[in-house]
Amino acid sequence: MTVHPTAVVDPAAKLHDSVTVGPYTVIGPQVEIGPGCEIGAHCVLSGPTRIGSHNRIGPFATVGAPPQDLKYDGEPTELVIGDHNVIREYVSIHRGTPAGLGYTRLGDHNLLMAYVHIAHDCVLGNGVILANAVTLAGHVTIYDRAIIGGLTAIQQFVRVGRFTYIGGMSGLSKDIPPFVVMAGIRGQMRISGINRVGLKRAGFAPETIKSLHQAFKIIFRHPELLLAAALEKALAEQGECPESRHLVEFFANSHHGVLRQVGGDNDE
Repeated sequence: MTVHPTAVVDPAAKLHDSVTVGPYTVIGPQVEIGPGCEIGAHCVLSGPTRIGSHNRIGPFATVGAPPQDLKYDGEPTELVIGDHNVIREYVSIHRGTPAGLGYTRLGDHNLLMAYVHIAHDCVLGNGVILANAVTLAGHVTIYDRAIIGGLTAIQQFVRVGRFTYIGGMSGLSKDIPPFVVMAGIRGQMRISGINRVGLKRAGFAPETIKSLHQAFKIIFRHPELLLAAALEKALAEQGECPESRHLVEFFANSHHGVLRQVGGDNDE
């Protein structure tokens, strides 16, 4: 273990022998850091926080701070971070709340660029990319391999589906379905089509992308159909494809409403 002489590490913290800690960093009690992690300069790590292996945390990051919730009264909620995440400079990640999940959780292989904020009770899957200054309010869920452009703000309880691409400076107040491309400021958000480029790069089969395209057209390009009828039709015609079925089920499982506004002709 390599700890800079100016760093302050509480004796109760648990750091693997292979961890490195940069200058002027402060690590409090109830913090656990796994093998191969690199903690930069001027970071503040509070607990209860569990950090897995081979994570890199950039300078001036604040990890495991108490939630910014007026109802929070010091309860022992936690932050859990998986493996191989890159958390860049000035990122802030807060623990959960007793009224929520009780934890905030990050999976594996995520990239959080500078100034990203992850509020209490948020859950990130694996392979998520949050560009500079993305802001997640409390209780937000980001599913695997979603990419969110810089300066995007996401309202509480919103879900962002798998393999979705969201343009920068967007404002999200409804769930964003999986496998789509979306952009727009609050009140003017539009989905332009299936995320063909991202799905091809991820190795999805052409027939899967074609099925998603057909399901998308049924759900989003037929305004004469009520949502329930569109979902039923999409499931009947494309339900044999697991990804198309997942797209339909995402609507069915929403408690916050799913964005259905479309714009452009990228998927025609």
